[in-house]
Amino acid sequence: MKVSEALKARKSVRAFLDKPVEEEKIHRILKAARHAPSGTNTQPWLVAVVKGQKKQALDKQMLAAYEKFGKGHPNYNYYPQEWIEPFKGRRVACGKQLYSVLNIPREDKAGQRAQWQANYRAFDAPVALYFFLDEIMETGSFMDYGMFLQSIMLVAVEEGLATCPQAALSEYPEVVREALGYEERYRVVCGMALGYEDESAVINSYRTPREEVDNFTRFFE
Repeated sequence: MKVSEALKARKSVRAFLDKPVEEEKIHRILKAARHAPSGTNTQPWLVAVVKGQKKQALDKQMLAAYEKFGKGHPNYNYYPQEWIEPFKGRRVACGKQLYSVLNIPREDKAGQRAQWQANYRAFDAPVALYFFLDEIMETGSFMDYGMFLQSIMLVAVEEGLATCPQAALSEYPEVVREALGYEERYRVVCGMALGYEDESAVINSYRTPREEVDNFTRFFE
């Protein structure tokens, strides 16, 4: 598979088959992704592969935290504190598109809440990856991490697997660290659902549009 083909094939999947992911596939994905670039070769990533009973227990803890505290507080600000255009419009359109596919109207708050809660179960994928970063590292390491995460997702496509990168899985960092035995110095960057796509699920037909190159690029010579 060409890289350009994998880029187009990759999508955020939110419904997975009840089928275990072979450990050798996970290992191959991470073995390939470790070649992602990083500033001065710092390789700042730390990965927890969570599945089976451990994942089920952590899913319950995440949901309990959501029920108790509402929206959580990640170790860093993923989104802006005040939204402006064009980002605000894109964000709103993304949400509307998702709930439209699911036939959940705006007034159905219970339906929206149930769908949001699925985030904290990693959409019931058989595997959840959690990513950590030592607090000593600065903004550049988040750039490194983005390249590492993209590498994981592209190799997963090659392996016949589906993914969904999730900021929501970083919303309760204390819960994640305690459950997985990571010290407080390690920030939870994000999580990622990993598994085999349920191609019959309507939610997986949801694809967001992309801007044309000319809308975000200027050429100079």
